[in-house]
Amino acid sequence: MVTTLAPGRQLILDQAATLFVERGFKGTSLRDIAAACEMKAGSLYYHFESKDHLLIEVLTRGIDVMVEAFDAAATTTANSDGSTRLKAHIRAHLAALYENGPYTAVHVTSFRTASSQVRAAVIPERDRYESKWTLLLTDMVDTGQIRGDMALGLTRLTLFGAMNTSIEWFDLDRGNLDELADVLVDQYWNGLAA
Repeated sequence: MVTTLAPGRQLILDQAATLFVERGFKGTSLRDIAAACEMKAGSLYYHFESKDHLLIEVLTRGIDVMVEAFDAAATTTANSDGSTRLKAHIRAHLAALYENGPYTAVHVTSFRTASSQVRAAVIPERDRYESKWTLLLTDMVDTGQIRGDMALGLTRLTLFGAMNTSIEWFDLDRGNLDELADVLVDQYWNGLAA
């Protein structure tokens, strides 16, 4: 669950997330973040122990948004057919990715280059989200809605890849998230349908 933070801490997180996406984690210094917040670099240490701790919080908040979106889609489509459920979850993932901008995009742009300590701190949260998708796909297999001969882990990862990398090539000025979700559902559903 995303919590409300003190304005200074929230500003730091917002600016850090934006800079991490624009410049990468390694290309962003604490001085850069402080300048974007119009504060002295030393003031950041009042809120965060290190740049790694700042990244951990940004990544965790992004994952929390994704989990909340997934859970909302699960609630609204609990009694729906597989195609409707898949579209709702894809649409929820895309909406969380695009509507929460830097917080969700940081995972796409900076996770792989983060330190092993950052990755170790965030992996349990990421696994929590990924397991929700695995359970969704497994349920669809168990109910005969999608083929059971697919490697579900790889299916989930390729779907994540298609959704997450869309931030690099999809232009919201030329299309909308429903159209993108429709295309992804069509591609995956026709390939997975039993």
